[in-house]
Amino acid sequence: MPEVIAGLEIPETAAVAEATTLVQETTRPSIYHHSRRAFFFGLIHARQLGVNLDPELLYVATLFHDTGLLTPFSDVVQRFEVDGADHARKFLLDRGYPAAAAETVWTAIALHTTLGIPERMGPEIAITQLGIATDVIGIGLDGLDPDQLNEILAAHPRGDFKNEFLRAHVDGLKDRPETTEGTMNSDILEHFLPGFRHVSMVERILGSPWPS
Repeated sequence: MPEVIAGLEIPETAAVAEATTLVQETTRPSIYHHSRRAFFFGLIHARQLGVNLDPELLYVATLFHDTGLLTPFSDVVQRFEVDGADHARKFLLDRGYPAAAAETVWTAIALHTTLGIPERMGPEIAITQLGIATDVIGIGLDGLDPDQLNEILAAHPRGDFKNEFLRAHVDGLKDRPETTEGTMNSDILEHFLPGFRHVSMVERILGSPWPS
């Protein structure tokens, strides 16, 4: 029997089951619950918008989207979004999924913190970001059915999510702050990490070796 929460069905596939176990066992509870809520919110938005998508790819994308903040996923010095995207792509390819499906998930994760682009791309990519944005900053929250929302939160409680989410980003990025340049993650480090200040594009242009 497929798992159903708030009338929303989680795809009943081996990859979904393996992703669920992997992320639940290797990430913080706050990240796991956030990722599952993002999936459910994404499904709701897709239905409201009349968007057809592959729920399995949406699930894998939302489950892996923040894994790059944590070991064993953050194994190279690069943007944490790319860490998670690389691991999700390998996860799917290792299980025989088509390259196109793996690339869709890679793109959804890699771009989930980039504004203004995912919504112009494929449905799984756009809805991944929208579901995440609902859980993090409340985009579209006022359009959710209260009973459905309460059931999702009962299954995946927020707890002290705001502070735990920010702490997870600080912990995951404080040793590679240079990878946050040009992203919204530099805002988090600048707020919480003593001595860190991101270099603006104005400074980069004026400080370039060109004479004019």
